[in-house]
Amino acid sequence: MEIPVLDKGFVRLVEAMGNDAAIVQAARVSYGPGTKTLREDAALIDYLMRHRHTSPFEMVEFKFHVKAPIFVVRQWFRHRTASVNEISGRYSVLQEEFYEPKAWRHQARRNKQGSEGAFTDEEASRLLKRVEREAYQAYQTLLEKGIAREMARMVLPLNLYTEFYWKQDLHNLFHFLALRLDPHAQWEIRQYAKAIAEIVKAHVPLAWGSFEEHVLKGAHLSQTELRALRGLLTPELYEKALRELGLSGSRVEEALSKLFPPEPT
Repeated sequence: MEIPVLDKGFVRLVEAMGNDAAIVQAARVSYGPGTKTLREDAALIDYLMRHRHTSPFEMVEFKFHVKAPIFVVRQWFRHRTASVNEISGRYSVLQEEFYEPKAWRHQARRNKQGSEGAFTDEEASRLLKRVEREAYQAYQTLLEKGIAREMARMVLPLNLYTEFYWKQDLHNLFHFLALRLDPHAQWEIRQYAKAIAEIVKAHVPLAWGSFEEHVLKGAHLSQTELRALRGLLTPELYEKALRELGLSGSRVEEALSKLFPPEPT
């Protein structure tokens, strides 16, 4: 399965080890037998996700082949929990392939590391193409002079495409996706995260559903935020709202205990 990303990149699933059943199987070692149906398996996976019992999710692994611009990859490799092997500019002559955005973005006014808005700027696009052309010509000239590949590559810009293999367990992959699917992440890396999410969702739909429910579209509240909510709600109102949303009795009690914990004895 290969998904095109940006103008020349892609994410390709090389292989996957395990699925939702592997998560359940690992959990049964700790919790004992008993889950037999798809519904029960889903409930167990959801319980693991809610309570942050992460080790069963580590039983599932994905290996991807990725082609992405260097500046995207440098952000990607900040996630240090994976096994990675990238094409080497010391051993190989790097190809003349550069990421060229269809639109430019303004520097964000409130976020020093972010961007906002989208606009076209023909002069900026021409400037980018000129830098790419001149940089790659310089790279070729250095190679022709006999300069070592590991040194000649210094002239190449960060929008050059590179390729790598990336193997990651599902627990840490979910952490990567929670950060890189966030609207505050750079737009380009979000496109890769979306492609990976599409692949992961197809292979572990039960785990993905729980991840989406409790992490991706959930939120963690501070002590002050909890105090504010307690001032606005009563346990009765909160319980009624939870039941109307279809939560089971045990889930309702669990949710109530988060917002209105019992007094310590």
